[in-house]
Amino acid sequence: MPPSAIPVQDGFIKFPYHGEIYQTYYKIFGDLEKRTRTPVVVLHGGPGLSHDYVLPLADLAEQGYPVIFYDQIGNARSTHLPDKPPTFWTIDLFLDELENLLEHFRIQDGYHIVGHSWGGMMSPEFVVRRHPPGLQRLVISDSPASIALWADSAKELISKFSDEVKEAFKKGFEDRERYWKARLEVYAVHGCRVKPFPQELEYSLLLIYGENADRTVDKAPVLDGWTIVERLRQVDVPTLVINGRYDIAQDFTTKPFADNIPGAKWITFEDSSHTPFWEERARYMKVVGDFLGE
Repeated sequence: MPPSAIPVQDGFIKFPYHGEIYQTYYKIFGDLEKRTRTPVVVLHGGPGLSHDYVLPLADLAEQGYPVIFYDQIGNARSTHLPDKPPTFWTIDLFLDELENLLEHFRIQDGYHIVGHSWGGMMSPEFVVRRHPPGLQRLVISDSPASIALWADSAKELISKFSDEVKEAFKKGFEDRERYWKARLEVYAVHGCRVKPFPQELEYSLLLIYGENADRTVDKAPVLDGWTIVERLRQVDVPTLVINGRYDIAQDFTTKPFADNIPGAKWITFEDSSHTPFWEERARYMKVVGDFLGE
């Protein structure tokens, strides 16, 4: 984490939506009021995880960027809504929450976004659907350009594991403990190769795979049939695409971003899988910090 001299604050934002008011939890590293560089908003993965596992990105505060994390609605410390119907959970819901956060902190006229996994799927949707004038630079990290590409990649990678792992994935939550153990075995190769496995990442994953986890968002059809491939030419902000050599988001899942977003740059971290901000932390921060500062 950044040195203790960097201020840290957290709290809750009111999020009005369709006549109800929800709460979005946030955590900020750095000083938004006295900032000298453009703030960075980090979008975590899932849907259904939390900001905890992407906290290494707080290192960017050492370079002068205020960094804003938040737990998306339905997840972790933000408002849980287990009684909402599946149709409630849409990409536009999460985009509305993001816009609400930007306006709350009065940064809507100038900010960067770093989106990881699902966050990197949500962020180009934000550009294409909302045309945000204040978004200056976008980092799409370890994300597929369609859910079909993601499924193909996961299927291919899991096929190389033992029959025990394959059977556990087949049964899924029918045997949660077995499924969790199998997922950790796969994650150790394609999710995060750091040993020991980061506690923050385990915490975030257990929000979906843990006993008594609230899987409302995870089970919702947010990404059913999702693809942005045909709309990527509408992404009109400078974009950096990142993945890892051993990533679940293999090259063929991220290539459409690099091929179709005008002027996009693509970097693969050779010693990383799905979380290069843990696995090659110093280099990741340099690459991202340099890109945001261009």
